[in-house]
Amino acid sequence: MQIGAGRDGVVSDPNIVPLIDVLLVLIIIFMVITPTMSNGLPVIVPQPAPPKAIEPLNPNTVVVRVLAGGKLMINQDPVDWKALGPRISGIFSQRAEKVAFITGAEEVSFAQVARAIDIMRTAGVDHIGLITTNISR
Repeated sequence: MQIGAGRDGVVSDPNIVPLIDVLLVLIIIFMVITPTMSNGLPVIVPQPAPPKAIEPLNPNTVVVRVLAGGKLMINQDPVDWKALGPRISGIFSQRAEKVAFITGAEEVSFAQVARAIDIMRTAGVDHIGLITTNISR
């Protein structure tokens, strides 16, 4: 620190060392005291919604299942690959809403499911929904 009059007049530089010391002491105090003061506000954590019960399907809903070994089922009735198209077109011939669903077993390749989708589209189904069990993979 310079005191006194120089050739340009009075020069005074502030000494900030004590200020830094005080700030460091305050930081240390807050670092030590803050973790021990763990009296927070009570919080209610949101809980996930309970799983909804699976609604039974409408009796008019058509679900085509592609099972292991190349087997097919329309709802609960087994059907052959060759008979899938005529059966689907027969089911939807008198319906205005042509919506069906398809699901495949885990061990079935998607190529077989795509083949069934193609047959269903050719048979006149306008909208095909995919039913999956595990979408996290």
